[in-house]
Amino acid sequence: MIEVDYINQGPKTYDDYEETYSDLAQKVFAHLHLNGDYLVDVNVVDNKFIHQINKEYRGVDRPTDVISFAFLDDEDEKMIVGQKQISLGTILISFEKAEEQAKEYEHSLKREMSFLFVHGLLHLLGYDHMTKEDEKIMFTLQDEILGGRK
Repeated sequence: MIEVDYINQGPKTYDDYEETYSDLAQKVFAHLHLNGDYLVDVNVVDNKFIHQINKEYRGVDRPTDVISFAFLDDEDEKMIVGQKQISLGTILISFEKAEEQAKEYEHSLKREMSFLFVHGLLHLLGYDHMTKEDEKIMFTLQDEILGGRK
């Protein structure tokens, strides 16, 4: 089971995604055949906040759409946690950037917010897109999990 701790740091409309993210988290875990008791924090923020984080932690001086901070980086750390709920990390999603990208890609805001959450969660689970091979694996998983979401 995976629990999503959703934090709204913006307009009330951000709250529309709490149930969506919980459903998507369950879908990701089922798709990947993952078991255990996990927690993920999701913070929906504005461009100013994510810009600051992007600059401070990644050295990139601009806003981005999603940033993930994994709490566990290797199997040894997971073994130390034992049977308790394992916190995977935090996903930051820029609502403003999601709005921009939804318009740019000509799909719904809900689809973009869903994509960014799944993308961030896959990063927390160890997936990346630094090489073409890794990108193909991660993006294929995203497509399979999201299906035809509009």
